[in-house]
Amino acid sequence: MTKRQKLILSIVTVLSLAFGVVPAASAMHIMEGYLPAAHCMVWGVICLPFVVWGFISIKNTLQENRRAITVLAMAGAFIFVISSLKIPSVTGSCSHMTGTGIGAILFGPASVSVLGIIVLLFQAILLAHGGLTTLGANTFSMAIAGPFVSFGIYKLCETLKVNKMVSVFLAAMLGDIFTYCVTSLQLAAAYPSDVGGFMASAVKFLGVFAPTQLPLAVVEGILTVIIVIGLESFAKPELKSIGFIKEGR
Repeated sequence: MTKRQKLILSIVTVLSLAFGVVPAASAMHIMEGYLPAAHCMVWGVICLPFVVWGFISIKNTLQENRRAITVLAMAGAFIFVISSLKIPSVTGSCSHMTGTGIGAILFGPASVSVLGIIVLLFQAILLAHGGLTTLGANTFSMAIAGPFVSFGIYKLCETLKVNKMVSVFLAAMLGDIFTYCVTSLQLAAAYPSDVGGFMASAVKFLGVFAPTQLPLAVVEGILTVIIVIGLESFAKPELKSIGFIKEGR
């Protein structure tokens, strides 16, 4: 391992120790036992092909370029750290950033499904954040739906010749927001309102998350830009090897 790679891993480790292990309070993600069993099984089945695709994608990436493992590990650590920081909402719930945008931008959305499910599993077991029964639902919203939006936004901006850092910001921010839109729909499907049904319940859940999630999404976009700038400074060869930075730059 090169000095540059050791530096990246050291920074990630320090951040993890400083911010990653936080006291467990009210549940983050969808908490254990909150969804009906049928919903848990459906979301688990929906996630399965994406996770398999992700394993294949990561395997192919590492076979082509072993140096990518350092940046891949950094992306996973970033997801763990940033999604472990919960912010209480004025509505009585709590919100958190997702951190999945950077992985989607660098490695594609399929790879993030694997990183995300690993992070969610560790958080459920070690920090009591989320839950094992709701692992499928949380994986779909945070590690599948959000990353696909982030990847799509980034590629669209790339096609439109938008500034790279602006593209990174928009991808991370909108992916975060979409994650919580999906979570709200998942909760609404499980608990439709007696008056107004699914749509009324969805509006209520979206309103619960919005006061803190919208500013958090902006913060996540800024943090993701900072991380990418840092990687371009300290890990340019690794970024070139995965195609994020074009040869000759």
